[in-house]
Amino acid sequence: MRKYHIITYGCQMNEHDSENIAGLLEAMGYEHIDDPFKADVTVINTCSVRDNADKRFFGTLGQFKKVKKSRPDFVLCVCGCMPQQTRVVAEINKRFSWVDIVFGTQNIAEFPVLLEERLRTGRRMRAIVDNNPDISEDDMRPLRMHRHKALVNITYGCNNFCTYCIVPYTRGREKSRMLSDVCDEVRRLAADGVVEIMLLGQNVDSYRDAAGHSFADLIKAVNEIDGIERIRFMTSHPKDISDEMIDCFRTCDKLCHNIHLPVQSGSDRILKRMNRHYDRASYLKIVDKLRETAPDITISTDVIVGFPGETDDDFEQTLDIARKVEYDSAFTFIYSPREGTPAAKFKDQVPDEVCHERFDRLVDVMNEISLRKNQEYKGKTYEVIAEGISRNDDKVISGRTDGFKLVNFTSDKSPEQLMGRKVKVEITESKTFSLEGREVD
Repeated sequence: MRKYHIITYGCQMNEHDSENIAGLLEAMGYEHIDDPFKADVTVINTCSVRDNADKRFFGTLGQFKKVKKSRPDFVLCVCGCMPQQTRVVAEINKRFSWVDIVFGTQNIAEFPVLLEERLRTGRRMRAIVDNNPDISEDDMRPLRMHRHKALVNITYGCNNFCTYCIVPYTRGREKSRMLSDVCDEVRRLAADGVVEIMLLGQNVDSYRDAAGHSFADLIKAVNEIDGIERIRFMTSHPKDISDEMIDCFRTCDKLCHNIHLPVQSGSDRILKRMNRHYDRASYLKIVDKLRETAPDITISTDVIVGFPGETDDDFEQTLDIARKVEYDSAFTFIYSPREGTPAAKFKDQVPDEVCHERFDRLVDVMNEISLRKNQEYKGKTYEVIAEGISRNDDKVISGRTDGFKLVNFTSDKSPEQLMGRKVKVEITESKTFSLEGREVD
């Protein structure tokens, strides 16, 4: 049997794309192998959000040149966000012309045809489409990473054009799937044993299907599907989140009390330069509404440090909003210029040494808050869905609370007995990024 391997960089959208690609390959008769250098077909699914991702990708790509020379029948494929940029495809064609297949984020369904054509003719294949209006999940049967939980796309693309972000240029304009199609997919997943779903979109709050259904309508509909026990979503945009959606945390019993609400900066001046369309006052008002509706809600965020023109005062306002909101966790980034975005052309770039000093200070503040909030869990019991064996100890099982807290716990039962099931866990120790505990009756 022919073997395949997929290397994935980036966000949950990329992870789900890789699940779809894996499903297509297995339908063609391929079998997964852990070693990408020994596979018959290796796919590199790329991310272009940060400069680091570019460097990692080209570094990884170079490692396959010897494999290609020694095994001419080896097929190397590149897909994802990076090929949606003309400059990247040009660089691949110039420096890595031996790459067999290059396709974009909106050509995944065509991959089997591209692969068969490459094998049949020996021609190198390139297929990039911008803003395909016919994008669909109907023909996809993803090979999920987990049996008990699944990723479900509800929108594709993005219309926000934040000045630092490349996503609208790599994933096209925003389109929403029909509510009925999403629900049909969730029903199929529930019938296959899935108990937790993550509704995915670059901006889930702007979901609006052709029939006029809102994101709140979609959550309510999914909440009625038998078999599903937990509903999550990401990512929310503060400019579009509605009171109706916030009220779903009260009315929908399966909706997890957790939200990822990117703030990016605490400075109104910087938020305006980022083209975020909200200010700190409106953001804090949303947080107040969320906590009034669901007092136990956990909130995570994204923060960019060192955006062009950021002053010491701007950064202090970011520290201030972090302290006011008291995030449970945060993804913190040093600003990375992306070619093709407006911010990359701004003249007032912040020096690297200043960015790193601010970044370290922000991380210290965020970690102190996370640890303090996690300490509130100690001695209490929570329902955890078991997800797998801990990376650090094969006698410990890991899982997530409703609020998305990572819990590593011990049990008298085997991981196989518990996987995908709700377990009551008493928290015995709190750490900055995780909790520890033991199963209780």
